[in-house]
Amino acid sequence: MVEKSVGAPTDEDLILAFQQGDVSAFEEIVRRYRDPLFNFIVRLLGDAFFSEDIVQETFLRVYRNRHRYHQVAKFSTWIYTIASNLAKTELRRRRVRNFFSISSKGEDEKDYDLVDVSTDIERDVDGIIKGEMILKEINALPHHFREAVVLRDVQDLSYEEISQILNVPLGTVKSRVNRGRSRLQKRLGFLISEESEGGTTGKTNG
Repeated sequence: MVEKSVGAPTDEDLILAFQQGDVSAFEEIVRRYRDPLFNFIVRLLGDAFFSEDIVQETFLRVYRNRHRYHQVAKFSTWIYTIASNLAKTELRRRRVRNFFSISSKGEDEKDYDLVDVSTDIERDVDGIIKGEMILKEINALPHHFREAVVLRDVQDLSYEEISQILNVPLGTVKSRVNRGRSRLQKRLGFLISEESEGGTTGKTNG
């Protein structure tokens, strides 16, 4: 979730101010979205280095294309759509590289190591281990399930927002989230139930 203080301008207020020349509004957008976007992308790619590049490219696209935003959609939907498309492009590039690689691993995305970048996981050893297990299992999901689960259960976006970001019907979003959760439940068993109260993959309804 993007954190905003009480009485702070909305995202839509900020992008409107930026469109009118207020650079400080863009700086506030970066402050609000830098960490949420990074957490979203790193869970899709499993690579902190490339994820940071994509975050920077996302903000660059927002900066350059700020006048293309219109308030027919939430700003969060717009910026996550940009980030999602950039991440998908990177995944396609990886598949091409893997296809021509001499490595016997081929295109298996499950071989990616998920870097633990969460700052919210409990600092005790048990909490860290459980958190890493859950994040790695999320990373092992097929991309279309992983993307939907991360947007819903990690980024806490609504099904309607996810539908717009992924450009798929609402029913497809719900199906992907439910099937992704089901796979996580099978792989993690009781552990996912324990972690659900902490919000990592916690929503199992709606």
